[in-house]
Amino acid sequence: MSKVVTICREEIIQQIKLSCQVPSVVEGILTRKIIARAVEEQGIKVEPEELQQAADNLRMLSNLRSTDATWLWLQKHNLSLDEFEELVEVSVASSKLAQHLFADKVEPFFVEHQLEYNQVVMYEVVLDEEDLALELFYALQEGEINFHEVARQYIQDPELRRRGGYLGALPRTKLKPEISAAVFAVEPPQIIKPVLTSSGAHLILVEELIQPELDNTLRREIISNLFSEWLKQQVETFEVEIDLRANSVQALNSESRLLVASS
Repeated sequence: MSKVVTICREEIIQQIKLSCQVPSVVEGILTRKIIARAVEEQGIKVEPEELQQAADNLRMLSNLRSTDATWLWLQKHNLSLDEFEELVEVSVASSKLAQHLFADKVEPFFVEHQLEYNQVVMYEVVLDEEDLALELFYALQEGEINFHEVARQYIQDPELRRRGGYLGALPRTKLKPEISAAVFAVEPPQIIKPVLTSSGAHLILVEELIQPELDNTLRREIISNLFSEWLKQQVETFEVEIDLRANSVQALNSESRLLVASS
């Protein structure tokens, strides 16, 4: 027989405090309020069919394929149906607000930051010794050994070793500056001379350079990034006071101050 343990509101708040999650929870509350205010100011409406579609998508993502599974999920997260609807509505409203604010700013942003979206398909082996890296580089140039053999001999991570050092398609922003400068300066396919960083000597095979295209996926990514930056700036305009007293049910909203209260 299962043992029953009752956990009260005060214990949940105490656990949030002890696990040092108060700042992230407060930021989430503040973000939700900022979005709600902006949605109202911009006159953005969430239509019933949009709510239904978003709810269906959430259930699919959470693998909630039956009514019973959905009820169990709601119970697990201590959510009522009204709160579930609020969760979905906030998500839809946030997405529509992001589109409203930044859809027309995507193309100028892409043009200005196009180089950041360049990608390289590459293989890499990181060695501790520069001399060894140079020796292997010249051996590769002479055809005495191939890159897969180098990876098999010198990569410690089993999964990366099985892939022959293959890192996939990486955007310029994910690379260290010295590596970025080297790989985007060559005509692939090409093995470049070892690049030295704080991590060691990087022996790199550049397989392909991919020029960015402003497709729907990248468009959504840019809108999401611009919206996240906007939210961050909005959050910084508020001074937050936290009152976790059991009977405190206050919320002060102004241009510079927000009181977050827990009842």
